Parts: sequence; structure tokens; C-alpha cells
Amino acid sequence: MIDPIPPPSLTLINLTQPLASALHLTTLPLHAHEILGAFLLYLSLYLFAAPSLSTLAFPAIYPRLPAKTRIDWNIRVVSSIQSTFISLLTLWLLRADHERRHMGWEERIWGYTGAGGMAQACATGYFLWDLWVSVVHVDVLGRGSLAHACSALVIIGIGFRPFANYYGLAFVLYELSTPLLNLHWFLDKVHMTGSRLQLYNGIALVAVFFLCRVAWGSYQSVRIYHDMWKALQNPVPKDLGGGNAHSASSVIVLYPRFEDTSPSEERTLPLWLVFTYLGSNTVLVVLNYYWFGKMIGSVRKRFVNTKISSKEKGSLKPGESARCRKRLERDLRIADICRKPEMQETPVGI
Repeated sequence: MIDPIPPPSLTLINLTQPLASALHLTTLPLHAHEILGAFLLYLSLYLFAAPSLSTLAFPAIYPRLPAKTRIDWNIRVVSSIQSTFISLLTLWLLRADHERRHMGWEERIWGYTGAGGMAQACATGYFLWDLWVSVVHVDVLGRGSLAHACSALVIIGIGFRPFANYYGLAFVLYELSTPLLNLHWFLDKVHMTGSRLQLYNGIALVAVFFLCRVAWGSYQSVRIYHDMWKALQNPVPKDLGGGNAHSASSVIVLYPRFEDTSPSEERTLPLWLVFTYLGSNTVLVVLNYYWFGKMIGSVRKRFVNTKISSKEKGSLKPGESARCRKRLERDLRIADICRKPEMQETPVGI
């Protein structure tokens, strides 16, 4: 599937070509305008739209928040917009790009499509903004956020070699849980902690987190481990290296410029690339299981072990039916769950 956005100007291609050649990012110049546009969009949302709209929507709350909380608020506004947009874009591409359904392992590892590159460019623009905001507000966000922004940008950038673009698009669906996570945080700040809306959002968050990060993420991880193993066992012929291309189907397969100078007639997949990509992906998978376990543990602890205090029991009238008593008891536990810190600690984004 071709890129639905027109190509960049020749000037922009020439400006980005030296960087792309130095880093062996073959397809980067083709999407430089999309990266730049996404970065400027998210920067504008953060600097202007988020503060203005938040003040307009919550005039009695947002201006009175501490400065650090407002920074976090604005970041989450941008994060929610980005995650919603990139998730909808990815779901559309997965449905509309029929070429993906017929890719073999070689195309899934080395393949490139214009539409997939466009989605990757939009994500790259966001992570460039994320790096900028992490540097500017390192005193607020901490060095951990800065390290996350750097690693995310490196991983998404590797895809421009091109490398594993097929799976990069699949893992973007992790972002489906981010709007729900941010909504949970916002409800706390607007004094709706323990509300039914926060309860329903919490249930949806746990369900979507499991489906998109634990189930889908694990499935795609097993697939990329399998394809990576095949790539290691099937060296690339030297005459197809150095950025040359061929088409095994309607998908362009662009073999990378391997850095080795071996006189062999074949070049194997660089181990640093394997360890960098798979290592980072494995860390994310483990973290997804860890965060999901904390969510479930919080819910189980509150539903099974939480007891109603004597003061709360006193609110139950003697003449109330057993059903009413159980309903009130349930609501009290629900409110306790929504106040649980673990439901707010999962990091924003991938």
C-alpha cells in the first residue's frame, strides 16, 4: 500500500539524505516531511492547545494545579491525542493494507510499504517531541522518562533501515490502552475519584490492557522471535546488500547496508541489531506483564480482603434489605479500588 500523503520536496530529501546515509536509514528521506509535521503538531498542542483548552474546560481546576502537575496534565493531553490518532490509523492500515496478509518472513523483516512508513513517521515525530519535553522538563519528569524517550526513538528509528516495519506497526497497538490510563488520571485531578465513570473506565482499562499489551503483544513477540531466527539462519546474498531491493510480491524488500567487510559471499543479520530490537521488545513484554499483575493484584486485594469500617457499616439502616446492603458494600469497595495508587502508576505510552 502506497503512502497516502504526497512525497516531500526535493529540498527536504537532500537535507535529510546525509543523516540517512550516515545512519543507514534508507527510507528516512521519503518520510522526513511527515516526521517534521508530526513533531510540530505535537509541539503546538503542548505549548498552546493543551493549556488553553484545559483552562476553558476546567477554569476552576486547571489554573489552580501546581506547576509540575500542569506540565504532567499537558503532556497527558498530547499523549491522549497521539495515542488515539495512531491507534485509529494503525487499525485502518491493518484493515486496508491487504499486502500485509500475504507477507512471508523475509518481507516481515526487510519489507517496506509506503503506508507503513507513514505510520512509522507519525510515531517518530511524537517520540521526537517526547524527547524534547523530557529534556526540557527533566527536573519534573526525571531521568527515567528521558531514558525511555531516547530508547523509544532509537527503536522506532531502526525501522527506517528498513527493519521489522511489519512488527513495528503491530506493536503500535499498545497505545490502545493509553487514553484509558490518562482518563483515569484526569478523573482524579477533577475530583471524580471513586465515581462510577472511573470504575467503568478502570474495568475497560484492565480489559484493553490485557488484550492489546499482554495477549496481542505476546503473540506478536513470538512471531518476531521466529522470523528473526529465520533471518539469522538465512544470510543475505552480498549482491542484494548495500540497500539494493527486490520484490518478492507487491511489497518492496530493501536489504540493509550491512557494516561488515567480510569477504564472504553472504552477510548475516548483525547481532547488535538482533539484541537491540529483541532486547528492548522483551523488556516491554515483561513490563506489560508486571503492570498487568499489579492491576489484578490491586483488584483482588480490594475485593477479597477489604472490610467495611464501623463508620461505613453505620450508614446501613437496620431495615435495609440484604440486596441493598450488598450494593452499598460493593460501591464502597469500588471507590477504594479507584483510589488505589497502582491504577495510576503505569507509564504513559509505549
